[in-house]
Amino acid sequence: MIRMKEVISTYKVLMKKAFNEDIDESWVEWALEMMEAGYESDNLYILAGISKPYNQFEIQELTDKVIADLNLETSDKSLTIRNYVYYILSTTINEPSKYLSTLKEVKGICIGLDMEKEYMDFYLLYFAKDDLIESENQWYWDGADRNNIDKILKEKFQEYIDRIDETKKTTA
Repeated sequence: MIRMKEVISTYKVLMKKAFNEDIDESWVEWALEMMEAGYESDNLYILAGISKPYNQFEIQELTDKVIADLNLETSDKSLTIRNYVYYILSTTINEPSKYLSTLKEVKGICIGLDMEKEYMDFYLLYFAKDDLIESENQWYWDGADRNNIDKILKEKFQEYIDRIDETKKTTA
């Protein structure tokens, strides 16, 4: 069996699907990425060729077919969320200028999940980073200051990524 290249933006579209968000151009971009990675499906090709305006009823049905064609899993919402957080941390870990917006997104997930313990560090680090933009002090993360906050964030992002990578290895 040939193992296809993983397309990391899959996490983003599955998160959107799990929360029934409207289909937008990110789905078309994802379909193109999937095709470039070697994935094949008539429905995937159709999705890649869709243009605005999107008929949400038709395109929701089409994306359901693409997900089924590619045997992608969307029924486990917590896994879908975990994979999405992995995706956003992975794509911004080497871009400190994007740390605050990444943390803001994970903070929102944490709040949406009633302060889920798995995401609390990112919740607290968001407020620490935000406070340090305006002030010399913050009270959310012990030992964090303007000189080391990005280093702390990069380490926390990497810890989360490594933990998910390890989980993937043990379940593969």
